[in-house]
Amino acid sequence: MNQKEFLAKLDQPRIVDAIAEAELQTSGEIRVHVQPKAGGDLRTVAERTFERLGMTKTALRTGVLLFIACEEQRFVILGDQHIDESVPAGFWDEIAAKLTVRFKNGEFTDGIVEAIRAAGDHLREFFPRASDDVDELPNDLSIDA
Repeated sequence: MNQKEFLAKLDQPRIVDAIAEAELQTSGEIRVHVQPKAGGDLRTVAERTFERLGMTKTALRTGVLLFIACEEQRFVILGDQHIDESVPAGFWDEIAAKLTVRFKNGEFTDGIVEAIRAAGDHLREFFPRASDDVDELPNDLSIDA
């Protein structure tokens, strides 16, 4: 499926709302990025995108990126330095497994929203939202052609 078809199937306002709701529970900052192909090693491309989107500049280094290469039907979930240092190994595995099933079933919006909610729930344990928390990153989808 090409990127235009993939994006047409997404309920972007529902995804943005899910990000905002998840971020009410945690100091984590969640972004969703969509591009057609990774064009190389998925994780490496996602790490470069994480950096390019300014996600390493959050005060607490608690950014989370759901990077989707839609034409390849592949994705990766990345946490910033403070998250990776604080959470147990395999922290993202359950979320990724559920998202894989949703994608295989063509349930793209439901899968992404479920992944965002689960990330918020998981992150709340390690990074509860402070009373003075500020939304440091945009909640809209990042899209590269």
